[in-house]
Amino acid sequence: MPQTSPCTHLREVLKRRAHAVRPNAPGCQECLEEGGTWVHLRLCLTCGHVGCCDSSPNQHATRHFHDSSHAVMKSYEPGEDWAWCYLDEQMVDRIPSFPEESPRHHVFAPAEAR
Repeated sequence: MPQTSPCTHLREVLKRRAHAVRPNAPGCQECLEEGGTWVHLRLCLTCGHVGCCDSSPNQHATRHFHDSSHAVMKSYEPGEDWAWCYLDEQMVDRIPSFPEESPRHHVFAPAEAR
């Protein structure tokens, strides 16, 4: 199957990755505030918002996209460098990443760490 080129949003992110995006929280920002839990974390490559994935109960990463229109996010899991565009529903397997954009280990929600 032929590989399709990334959408314009992913291409723009790939082109301008000169500096790290600083995560705004050590875990899902809303879950930390509300006492919620998450499965995996995602990092907005526009503003650094950390939200929980769609397998998590509250799906805060997707909510952030709907509230902000920030289309591209990447995995905020150790060893994962893929990115996703919400607008075009397209993924790239690898995106240039900086150390601060991936935690050293999976971050558990405070309620799960007990």
